[in-house]
Amino acid sequence: MNIKELLDSNKDKKRFMLGNEAAVRGVLESGVSLAATYPGTPSSEIGDILFKVAKDANIYFEFSSNEKVAVEVAASAASSGLRTFSFMKHVGVNVASDSLMTSAYMGVEGSFLLLVADDPSTFSSQNEQDTRHFARQANIPIFEPSNPQEIKDFIHYAYDISDKYNIPVILRTTTRVSHMRGIVKTDIYTKNEVNKGLYENIGLHVPVPEIARTMHKNLIEKIHDLREISNKSPLNQLFDNGADIGIITSGGAYNYVCDVLNQNNVNVNILKLGFTHPFPEDLVKEFLENNSEVLVVEEVDAIHEMETLAVAGTYGINTKIHGKKDGILPEILEYTPDILFNALISLGLIKNNTIEVNNPTKIPLPSRPATLCSGCPHRASFYAARSVINSLNLDVESIHPSDIGCYTLGIAPPYNMANYLMSMGASVGASCGFSKATENQPIISFIGDSTFFHAGIPPLINAIHNKMKFTLVILDNRITAMTGGQTNPGIPVDGMGDEAPAISIESLVKSIGVGFVKIVNPLDVNKMIDTYRDALNYDGVSVIISKYPCNLINKQEIRARNYKIKVDSSKCIHCNKCVNQLACPSINEIDNEIIIDQTCNKCSVCVDVCPTGAIHKE
Repeated sequence: MNIKELLDSNKDKKRFMLGNEAAVRGVLESGVSLAATYPGTPSSEIGDILFKVAKDANIYFEFSSNEKVAVEVAASAASSGLRTFSFMKHVGVNVASDSLMTSAYMGVEGSFLLLVADDPSTFSSQNEQDTRHFARQANIPIFEPSNPQEIKDFIHYAYDISDKYNIPVILRTTTRVSHMRGIVKTDIYTKNEVNKGLYENIGLHVPVPEIARTMHKNLIEKIHDLREISNKSPLNQLFDNGADIGIITSGGAYNYVCDVLNQNNVNVNILKLGFTHPFPEDLVKEFLENNSEVLVVEEVDAIHEMETLAVAGTYGINTKIHGKKDGILPEILEYTPDILFNALISLGLIKNNTIEVNNPTKIPLPSRPATLCSGCPHRASFYAARSVINSLNLDVESIHPSDIGCYTLGIAPPYNMANYLMSMGASVGASCGFSKATENQPIISFIGDSTFFHAGIPPLINAIHNKMKFTLVILDNRITAMTGGQTNPGIPVDGMGDEAPAISIESLVKSIGVGFVKIVNPLDVNKMIDTYRDALNYDGVSVIISKYPCNLINKQEIRARNYKIKVDSSKCIHCNKCVNQLACPSINEIDNEIIIDQTCNKCSVCVDVCPTGAIHKE
């Protein structure tokens, strides 16, 4: 849809929206004054849209340096009486959790919504952790929509709860819910008129132990009240079909349940949970009493299942409860209609001879591994590093801690430039550990510019102070590329699209005492190779800033390259360095001939790599 249509004031207008578009419409309708995020798939589109509409909507929006900062910005603004919004992917909550936990104690004078997009099956993440654990640990209410309409509507409901109980709230989506499209009926939207709030010191914003104990008592009382609200909430829906078997489900899993039941004419009762913490115990108790067997369908962890089992145990209810714990459903990955189909077979609700939901083709789908784009500057950085490592003829393996971003693809052959990865910024911290724990193993670690600002600076300070030895390559491609091209502190543009001071990575790195700092254009492969050699010989922490813009923001320059890259077959000796070592997707060997196809971005790295000059500019 046209992004500007999200600012249409019409009520009851139906639009075909992406889940993340519906989230934006929801916060616009709710009168949000401030929003802050660090981009992360599957929530990235929300920030991309707010970046484009914030000025027209009179909302302050920023891409914060990390998720913890984003939560601090939103929570403090909410404590000044504003209605605020923050959003992130599930692993971002790990970073934000330190401040998020205490924000629940402190509460808010305005209202504060945190949207978290979980990623079952790890489509774009390093794990598939379940945000619902954080909600329970922090005692923050959580809501789980199952489609775009519910995302928008639940946002209104969530803000009402936050307003009434002065408590932060969480809206949990998943990849499928964030990225599904559906019809959304809009409510009235009026342009935000609130720009500033008023902070008042009410004595409960500094959680020293004595005050924190009072804060915790107040929070528990809120949760007790909210448990009663959850039992009566319209977000929890009972579909009584007069059956003896029931399903308790929530979020995106509800959609799979409906698909399988409808396509196989299975009749069961359904309790769809939307307000899932505090857990609606009374509602679940009544559902258990009215069904002889209950299947709990949820993604990813068995949270509702364990709470349902606890309700049954507390009240002595003998209903058989199935789910992940008895092996009816898998304990990992997102669900599919096929998984639900097989679970219902196990329960005897579907006969084995029933037509299956999906009839997969017998033709195997081709493998499509992720790869760096043609002309990506990271490829040149990895090629140069691998060339230097190979030239050392080591008896031991080199160590390459990597980080979260496009460059994680350095794990693949022929580069093999990633063999340890934990989380944002951990490439630097891990290099510190390897520096002290190993000997005679070269350490070259990689981190992106946005990730460096996010979480790479503190461990680099640690490395200097504790006299580590390793080479850190900061892959500065001038944008937050992995999530679609958002700004970061190294870019002279802020989240409102205005000019902003760009933080110099070189100056920052030098200011903390790094003695070896070199900025190199990675497309100059020979210079990059020489720089790697010098860096590895440096006795201490060496930093190479590999600086060249991502293709996403470099299209104008690419179009301006008024030459083509050609292959002179008479000079080609079929060493295949261009195919096997550089591994650019635009270069292939076909019928014993090197071919450069139309996807070539003319970065010219292959020209430097070719030992005979067969590849050349024309």
